[in-house]
Amino acid sequence: MGNRGDMRRVSSLIAGKPVVGTRAHEVRAPYDGRVVTEASMGDRAMLNSAISVALSACEVMRRMRPFERAAILERFAELAAECREEFATMLCEEAGKPVGLGLQEADRCVATIRDAAYWAAHPVSELLPLDGVVHGTGRQGILKRFPIGAVAAITPFNFPLNLVAHKMAPAIAAGCPMVLKPASQTPSCAVRMAELAIAAGVPPEGINVVLASGADAELLVTDERIRMVTFTGSAEVGWGIKARCGKKKVALELGGNAGAIVERDADLPYAAQRVAMGGFAYAGQSCISVQRVFVQESVAPEFEAALVAAADAMIAGDPADPATMCGPLIDAANAARVEQWIAAAVKRGARVLAGGTRAGSVVRPTVLANAPADCDVNCSEVFGPVVTVTRYREFDEALAMVNDTHFGLQAGVFTNDLRLVWRAYEEIETGGVIHNDVPTFRVDAMPYGGIKDSGMGREGARWAIEEMTEPKLLVLKVG
Repeated sequence: MGNRGDMRRVSSLIAGKPVVGTRAHEVRAPYDGRVVTEASMGDRAMLNSAISVALSACEVMRRMRPFERAAILERFAELAAECREEFATMLCEEAGKPVGLGLQEADRCVATIRDAAYWAAHPVSELLPLDGVVHGTGRQGILKRFPIGAVAAITPFNFPLNLVAHKMAPAIAAGCPMVLKPASQTPSCAVRMAELAIAAGVPPEGINVVLASGADAELLVTDERIRMVTFTGSAEVGWGIKARCGKKKVALELGGNAGAIVERDADLPYAAQRVAMGGFAYAGQSCISVQRVFVQESVAPEFEAALVAAADAMIAGDPADPATMCGPLIDAANAARVEQWIAAAVKRGARVLAGGTRAGSVVRPTVLANAPADCDVNCSEVFGPVVTVTRYREFDEALAMVNDTHFGLQAGVFTNDLRLVWRAYEEIETGGVIHNDVPTFRVDAMPYGGIKDSGMGREGARWAIEEMTEPKLLVLKVG
């Protein structure tokens, strides 16, 4: 997976050319703190230049035919597949992602690009009959979607490859040039993806990556030349972006404290294994990581025992070790925060059933019982390997507890009673409900996104293309 002694150097990519920035930024590995990447950081002037370059590509990208966009994306997917191990090494070193999960993310990235290729070749349009009223007699409507213009994308550290694909590939399919600002901790995947997209045939001006601070990236939010901002990250930052975007279109994929219900008829060993994977893999650093589990009281002891066994068995530590599933948090400060949240819950009566300890940036997979609903480990987004277990008597009680949050991304329901599944689907306030699995489940073609503080808009190629285009109606007089 690469030599640990090597250090890469990356810089912004504008119009297909590397651009040296105004200062150097050292990216340190979350696990051991060694410098793995030196990033040449840009500033507002560089972002301004990138926006101008992107605007120059609007016309050529708009005029590309569907088959041309699809062919470029198919070649892009091929090139990304060839870089599978290179990407996994970047993810391991910069994001602290266990190598096995890094390879999975690389494979998902390829699937995301191929999904965009399909929808590039099959753009959605509608034929609208207008003769439902007298004065529409002899007229037909055609509704097609057209590129919105230059798009700004801001991506986080936790999935710095596949979430780049979820923004870059639909933009190519839609015919929109892009300026992308990746997280400062994980710049390399974004730059490499832009290089591959250009090698696949995207006009060099059409994909620009600027390494910059969050403060400098404010220009992407406020500049009127940008027609849309697509952001993945924290709720606080995301809703702040929306407040400052003015007339721009905005898509936000934000945080969560995902809930899962385990009913009395559930396959308890399976549910426990899935909750452990969904809550502790990659140290719980996913917006749809399992955080709150609600278990029917008659099966709670058996489920808790199985979950504790799964947590204790999960290997935590060095992400370069193929056996590791729960690697480090992104930095020691976040690991210390998670440790403090656990301690605060224990002080208020929570019981530690598993884990609860920290070594540097690694927090052991932790299971807490009886944590008060208003503790941070329940009501906020932990973004760490912590799962709380709360018992309930009736299903309605479980539904109410799942909804007792300002987040609403995804939820899981373990039961074989389809009547309960349907009730959960109708009543749970989230963007998605997952049957007999954890809320962490995601197929990249799904319409993925949340409600309430968890965001607005949907990702998945078909749905992101819709976000990045505007409908235009043609009324034909045919009779």
